[in-house]
Amino acid sequence: MRSLDTFTALNRFSLGAGPGDDARVGDDPRGWLLDQIRPGQALPPGLRRFRSAAEIRAEIARAGLESNEARTRTVRRAMNRDFRQEVMARLRYEIRTPEVLPERMVRFWANHFTASLSRGSRDGVTIPAYEREAIRPHVFGRFRDMLHAAARNPTLLTYLDNVFSVGPDSPAGQNRQRNRPTATTLNENFARELLELHTLGVDGGYTQDDIIEAAKIFTGWGHGGYRRGGDEPIHGNFQFVRRQHQPGPKTVLGRVYEEAGEEEGLRLLDDLARHPSTARHIATKLVRHFVADIPPPDAVARIEQVFRDTEGDLAEVTRALVLLDAAWADPLAKVKTPHEFVVACFRATGSLPENQPDYFQPMRLLAMMPHSAPSPAGWSDRAADWLGPEALMIRLEWARGFAARQPGTLIPAEVLDRSIGAAAREVTTTWVERAPSGDAALAMILASPEFQRR
Repeated sequence: MRSLDTFTALNRFSLGAGPGDDARVGDDPRGWLLDQIRPGQALPPGLRRFRSAAEIRAEIARAGLESNEARTRTVRRAMNRDFRQEVMARLRYEIRTPEVLPERMVRFWANHFTASLSRGSRDGVTIPAYEREAIRPHVFGRFRDMLHAAARNPTLLTYLDNVFSVGPDSPAGQNRQRNRPTATTLNENFARELLELHTLGVDGGYTQDDIIEAAKIFTGWGHGGYRRGGDEPIHGNFQFVRRQHQPGPKTVLGRVYEEAGEEEGLRLLDDLARHPSTARHIATKLVRHFVADIPPPDAVARIEQVFRDTEGDLAEVTRALVLLDAAWADPLAKVKTPHEFVVACFRATGSLPENQPDYFQPMRLLAMMPHSAPSPAGWSDRAADWLGPEALMIRLEWARGFAARQPGTLIPAEVLDRSIGAAAREVTTTWVERAPSGDAALAMILASPEFQRR
């Protein structure tokens, strides 16, 4: 490995160094990354064979009309055929691809707009498809477009309970209250997370009244595989259900949104995308991810300025991140999450998972099962949440087992050089040189403090 900048490029901005990566980076790590920022990138070939979220959702809905048992069987089949296989295809692509910055950004933005299995919804099997359809196409596009794609995606609307939200004065809401006078109609979850997590941030200047009014705006946002009336056909795409929409004007952040059905929500999303608090919130999260757990204010200010000046052009925002001196100042400032650690191990050894347990087992052990974040806030981006004493011991124990399964032809000195080379401490190099066997030497590399960092 040529330099600390090479280490940073391959770990902080990518997902670990593999065979040949040092030569690809060359003498210009920043330029190598900048060349990967290309709006409108094609979907990786390995992900093109998978079904759309709408197809999966509609199949489950049709099965539900037959019986609960048929629906359960269909969900289980989709979990094996769609969810797990696409998770593995994406993993293999992350391990194989020579250009990992786009994958790093897909990971970041999918975590920002988290949908998770944690709530047990049958729609959870569509999460990989949701990521492929709503997140991946926009990582170097405009934030506004990604926000629209995510907010209108039935997977996120279901995860955040908006399909259960009915305007109290809507026809559906009045009917519900006639049948159950104490029934709650409005569900605020989607509106709250949209303001707090996806756009303005917790200190973004909104109030509880803004959440309630936003929730009213988004009543009726659902899909054709969950609620139907009369002879409406089953489908799994977004659908605005007017009979559930709260009529009348609503006021959010001081702006009045006149009655306009679905259009109200589209206008609110546009206003949130261009709000100054959104720029600050997004900049803070990006700097935390690429610079330090405690984001330096001047770095946040720079990314915030680019976000605002370019109206949320994420290609320009990513370029600004790559060119941010603070992102290169301390190559060991960040910690790999369990997923990043496992991917880095495969990349460093040039190997691929042979079967699903090769990935799902360590993810279960390391408490980061795919698409199972514990809350809508997503997975943590702070070292303290991943490197507690017990978590570290589990990580290192898995690394020893992984090293023992690698072929004896693997040369530890070469793995050390390409994975942590320029960042390796003398004591780490000495441990590896004195290891009693090749697999012990490899385990020491993967267990080293430098390998845990990014």
